[in-house]
Amino acid sequence: MSKYLGIDSSTQSMTGLIIDTANERIAVEESVVFDAHFKSTYSIENGVLELGEAQVHSVPLMWAEALDLLLSTLRDKGIDLGEISAIAGSGQQHGTVYFNEGAAAALDNLKPAYPLIDQIGNIFSRSTAPIWMDTSTTAQCAEIEQGVGGRQALLELTGNTAFERFSGPQIRKFAQLEPAAYGHTTNIGLVSSYIASLLCGKLAPVDPGDGSGTNMMDIKTRQWSPLALAATAAGLEKKLRPIQASGQPLGPLSPYFVERYGFAPDCAVLPFSGDNPCSLIGLGLVEPGQVALSLGTSDTLFACMDAPRISLKGEGAVFASPDDIHYMALICFLNGSLAREAVRDQYGLDWAGFTQALNRTAPGNQGGLMLPYFAPEIVPRVSTPGIVRHHLDPQDARANVRALIEAQALSSKIHCEWMEVPTRALYVTGGASANSEILQIFASVHNCPVQRFETTNSAALGAALRAAHTHHNDSGKQRTWKEVVAPFTQPLPGSTIRPDPAAVAVYDALLPQYRALEEKHTA
Repeated sequence: MSKYLGIDSSTQSMTGLIIDTANERIAVEESVVFDAHFKSTYSIENGVLELGEAQVHSVPLMWAEALDLLLSTLRDKGIDLGEISAIAGSGQQHGTVYFNEGAAAALDNLKPAYPLIDQIGNIFSRSTAPIWMDTSTTAQCAEIEQGVGGRQALLELTGNTAFERFSGPQIRKFAQLEPAAYGHTTNIGLVSSYIASLLCGKLAPVDPGDGSGTNMMDIKTRQWSPLALAATAAGLEKKLRPIQASGQPLGPLSPYFVERYGFAPDCAVLPFSGDNPCSLIGLGLVEPGQVALSLGTSDTLFACMDAPRISLKGEGAVFASPDDIHYMALICFLNGSLAREAVRDQYGLDWAGFTQALNRTAPGNQGGLMLPYFAPEIVPRVSTPGIVRHHLDPQDARANVRALIEAQALSSKIHCEWMEVPTRALYVTGGASANSEILQIFASVHNCPVQRFETTNSAALGAALRAAHTHHNDSGKQRTWKEVVAPFTQPLPGSTIRPDPAAVAVYDALLPQYRALEEKHTA
């Protein structure tokens, strides 16, 4: 059999995607939108519970109900789930799920005649799960950093500074504010490992890709750090699920799913990973130097690294890749389409006029530079919005359009230097990727080819590709990661844009000037 299922449990939906490696195609894609089915049942809005004071949670029981609904929908549409050889998945990163002492037995005794929600309602020591949108743990972040010897120490140990949305600060807050409930918690998993637990009928481990988004995993050993655990909460080393390699199967699928949905008894379940690490695979980034840039509301850069290098300024998150070899960097620039739309509207342009402005100005913009902080910025850290213009007339629409795009491209190059991996190829997605003139600037600034991709569910696709890679190799069909991902991660035909040598020289000379301007105004 050559079909593999990837499941992505995101903030607002759960998606199942089946790939057929024999025919090199995505065979099926189906999603369950939480609000469409469960809004009144779980009192959610956009998939989450807004609890006030920056607290945002979701409901693990809802995710279980969504899993049943997703699989029943696939079955009822005539999909033969018995043809699936292996399952892997992704979950929204950083969310935590809390189990009581009855969880293991309940998962081991699931009855196919009854839905999951009728059998697992009592397995949680906490009925809700704080997720990545929760920013209520600023105090806990500071305490954890202090507990390991400071912000820099945590950064070097785990690859990341303490982020409010990360799992460790959320666990610490729970232990502080609800000590009795924390005491009754026997196991703590992530969103990803929780969904995997349902599928394999036992409490599943955490994989390194998702574990590295917790502030608790040693980024070099890919195991929990005793120092970080001690700084997070008492007794945590006995409660956290262990870390297991992403490509090491958990075992066969639970009989519940075999009998209820017709899966094969030997269908393997792999550790689930985080959505960002799975997207790395789904975008085809399995070799160092491959970089993807999503030009959306925010511009997000994903990159594959050969070693766990870190930004000493904390400018990017570093995760283990679920290929069990490499590492990934994630850098978020808040002023992406937000800034592009602001400049467009400021000068009364439509997108055609915006493009014309780029066509009618020369690379380097005659030295006119912009720092485009229309909103607070993440990288570099800018807390107060403000536009800085250098040798740039605010009334010159064309020059300001070019200055903005060149700033975005130059900033993306500067702030990925800490990875110490030359960019060999830039894979671009998102709304602005349709603009060839924008892509030409990025190609020349980074001095590498830019290729357009259309990806809607890169996390689910990455999960399915992980399942395929492991199953092929466990079956004796030795295939490299590149061989597995290549048929599913091809650029759009004719979309490759190559750097312009003359523009490359201009941007190489302009880069130090832009760096100096940025350092002057963001120090």
